[in-house]
Amino acid sequence: MERKNRFRSGPFIAIGAISCLALGFTFGKRAGEITPPAIDAAGDLIGLTFSPAEKDSMISTLKNQLGNIETSRKTTLDNSVAPALIFNPLPMGFQPDQEQKAFDWGMKGQVTLPEKESDIAYMPVHELAVLIKNKQITSERLTKIYLERIKTYSDTLQCLITLMEDSALAKAKLMDQELAAGKYRGPLHGIPYGIKDLLAVKGTKTTWGATPYKDQVIDETATVVNKLNDAGGVLVGKFTLGALAMGDVWYGGVTKNPWNLEQGASGSSAGSASAVSAGLVPFAIGTETLGSIVSPSTRNGVTGLRPTYGRVSKHGAMALSWSMDKIGPISRSALDNGIVLSVINGADVMDASTIAAAFNYSVKNDPKKLKIGYFKPYFEGDRPTLANDKKVLEVLESQGFELHPLELKTSVQAGPIVMMLMVEGAAAFDELTRLGWDDQMVAQHRNAWPNLFRAARFIPAVEYVQLSRQRSVLIKEMHELMKEYDVIVTPSFGGAQLQITNLTGHPALCLPNGFAANGSPTSITLLGNLFEEEKLVMLGHMIQQNTDWQAKRPPMFDK
Repeated sequence: MERKNRFRSGPFIAIGAISCLALGFTFGKRAGEITPPAIDAAGDLIGLTFSPAEKDSMISTLKNQLGNIETSRKTTLDNSVAPALIFNPLPMGFQPDQEQKAFDWGMKGQVTLPEKESDIAYMPVHELAVLIKNKQITSERLTKIYLERIKTYSDTLQCLITLMEDSALAKAKLMDQELAAGKYRGPLHGIPYGIKDLLAVKGTKTTWGATPYKDQVIDETATVVNKLNDAGGVLVGKFTLGALAMGDVWYGGVTKNPWNLEQGASGSSAGSASAVSAGLVPFAIGTETLGSIVSPSTRNGVTGLRPTYGRVSKHGAMALSWSMDKIGPISRSALDNGIVLSVINGADVMDASTIAAAFNYSVKNDPKKLKIGYFKPYFEGDRPTLANDKKVLEVLESQGFELHPLELKTSVQAGPIVMMLMVEGAAAFDELTRLGWDDQMVAQHRNAWPNLFRAARFIPAVEYVQLSRQRSVLIKEMHELMKEYDVIVTPSFGGAQLQITNLTGHPALCLPNGFAANGSPTSITLLGNLFEEEKLVMLGHMIQQNTDWQAKRPPMFDK
């Protein structure tokens, strides 16, 4: 990898603590001395002014700071090294339930095996599990069906990075042997699945979707993958993501929406959502920092679950924002997502940000007892997909729910706090910027990572801490709002809820709810209290039992 080092040793023109040059960077200009005019320039960038005496006093301190930065940069940090400051989304006095009970998924005793392989491919996990347990289909045959579909369609969709055919078939045969011997691991026994290629798997490339890392091999396996494999899952492939977890543009192209090949799959869990939508796998693992499960689930017409921050271990996953990254399932049903979450849930000694919490789902729990709110202002107006959102409310009312209108109001704005993501991302990919590797990235527009990471170097540490303090206020206010309800229904992109709930760590379930005029799917989102995903699954499952939006298939791939 070519190293175009942006770090310069020797004297620098400082423009204050956030200055590009005082931080050891040059962007096409010659470096020079730390001077009062340079400090004035820095003040302009952050809205501060200093007297001549104050500037004179600062010069020696700035030189010392620069020396400390130069010394610090001699230590190379891997992306996997998390900060010593660990984000915790729990408001004061709140602790999640720790009593884990037995699961009751309410799965059928018998399921009819379809004749057509395409019909088999589009079956949800909770039905495939019955077929395998009853030995109506082998894991080997099911795995071969999905492998063939991946080989047939993945180039069209540009959704695959690594096909894991040999290891998948070996695992499938082992699952069949275990079942024949009377050993059944649970609902994921013998079920094929895929993962977003920011999760490490020993012996495979982990490309993060970005050119500088396209040949990267990480010598470990992510915790979530180990858990899925232990539960009997059969990993068939690693799917695309927008480079470094943004959008649907990766080093090999643009991942496509199976409903409209002229449209990208959205991101960043683009490949996972596209593959599930096209029937290439029954479920896949995605990640979300600021919409990367919700957005591709919407675009591709599938069901995505963003768990509470800290519920699922991030060990072995690429870090973009240590305080915002979350890992969750994308599938064809809310119930499937619950089954997968039950496996990947749990504290992990390898991830200090994980929080032990029970996930108790039972079909015996009555969803009619849930108190449902909805963000009323987001269901008003004349936007094109409003009718689809209102249909969800109508479905709930037809099932006897009383819907409680409310507004999402907070004393602090979420938009500025998102700068924390930018700072953490710039730190996670420090070398990418300093050594000029960012020039290799496909996307180079103003809102692409290369530019955002460069600009984030100018956000002062003091402001990052202030934003974190505002985030604490936001967490408290959202907790007070949410705790009055079991579930809140909202348009997936209504107002600032997507930003807010990603910052506060609240869980969300994104469900298909119809189609836009251009034929692309639309979605609705259910929000839950911290560590109460079972209520999202309960209500989502009930909605999907009374509608058929999630059962629709993209015609070009229904073969």
